[in-house]
Amino acid sequence: MLSLSIDQQVQQWRLLLAQFPASLAVRLQELIERHQAELAGYFYERMLADEAASQFLSHDEVKLRLDSALQRWLRMLFSASLTNDLQPLVGLQKQVGEIHARIGVPVHLVLQGAGCLKRRFYALLEDEGWSDADRLLAQRMFVELIDHAMEIISRAYASSHDRNARNEEAYRLFSVAQNVGAEKERQRAALLDWENQLMFDLAMGLESQQLPRLGASEFGLWFRHKGSYAFQGTTEVNQILESMERIDNVLLPMFGGREVDAETRMQRLRDLREQAKSVVFHLDTLFEQVNELESGRDVLTRMLNRKFLPVVMAKEVAYSRKSGRPFAVLAIDIDHFKMINDTHGHEAGDLVLQQVALLLSNHSRGGDYVFRLGGEEFLMLLVDISASGAVGVADKLRRQVEKEVFRLPREQSLQLTISVGVAGHDGHPDYQNLLRAADEALYRAKHGGRNRVELA
Repeated sequence: MLSLSIDQQVQQWRLLLAQFPASLAVRLQELIERHQAELAGYFYERMLADEAASQFLSHDEVKLRLDSALQRWLRMLFSASLTNDLQPLVGLQKQVGEIHARIGVPVHLVLQGAGCLKRRFYALLEDEGWSDADRLLAQRMFVELIDHAMEIISRAYASSHDRNARNEEAYRLFSVAQNVGAEKERQRAALLDWENQLMFDLAMGLESQQLPRLGASEFGLWFRHKGSYAFQGTTEVNQILESMERIDNVLLPMFGGREVDAETRMQRLRDLREQAKSVVFHLDTLFEQVNELESGRDVLTRMLNRKFLPVVMAKEVAYSRKSGRPFAVLAIDIDHFKMINDTHGHEAGDLVLQQVALLLSNHSRGGDYVFRLGGEEFLMLLVDISASGAVGVADKLRRQVEKEVFRLPREQSLQLTISVGVAGHDGHPDYQNLLRAADEALYRAKHGGRNRVELA
């Protein structure tokens, strides 16, 4: 799709408006302002009745904001002819398109919503008592303005969607491809740790509900949130997921409870062992399919950089909405970092950043993510955790940093603190809401005295 500049889009809008008399534009604007609530209500009612659309609209915050946002959009759209400054209007359409792409709303649903507005407008116009000529001209102006807005929205949607798709594919390859050998050994070791813990707990005679589930283990978290995504589309991923499901929900519940004979118990153990071996075998096969890939990693700290933040956030929002499992983000800022650079030099500042990044990485689980957003700012995404649990993790990190001795050049050292903003995902489909909430909580932590954790 041909890309147009803002100026070109503004000029197209002016040419469209020039086709209609100013008096008609005024009457149309007055009609829209009188009926904006009714138009928005009809739109919302019809779209909620659509199963595909309702999954994006049913969230409480979306319901709360969408009505007023749609009314504002209609007012701006039909007051355009009364102002010379059309850039904000064009900018709004681009923003709408980008948000829909970010959330993953199919573009056909956006166009379907526009159709709802047109149909309701036609019905309203019948009750206004306009002449046939004026009514037909008003219908044409309404349709052309809506369609022109949809064209700009669709262009922005397509551009943003393509960019996200490229980043998603790059991240899919990147997510486990860097340092394949080390990741392979790490995950094999995590599997062995789970198996050893399971055998010990079985020997101790624990009840089935007390036995460690593979899906909740270090390996399970990594595979569900990273490995399965990196290798998506392969038969091995499905086989590993099926084995994990069988182990956790079929085999482990058979242990404990009523006594069984030795032969039955041994057969269950063999079945369990075969499923675990199957996971290892398919995991090895997956790792043999990838090569080294380093793009997307921050050069200084080796953490993920901003490039893959939209991909990871969108993926975790989709996973959370589908599975019902919570997740949270920590916005982390090193306190008084500028003073470190000013006092000890940028070399010392770089060493501090590297040490903080290593500390954050060492205190994250296999399924978690650590990003360096730039400067002294980091972001951690914690999977399968509630907001209150994330606060506990954040405070543990804060205390760990506070007691750490950071090494500087020329055998110098210092101690520092961090401030953390915590936000738990509340089901909203747009991950930007979660990031904004974490940033606002971080702002409160910084302005509340630093070296503290605030929950959004």
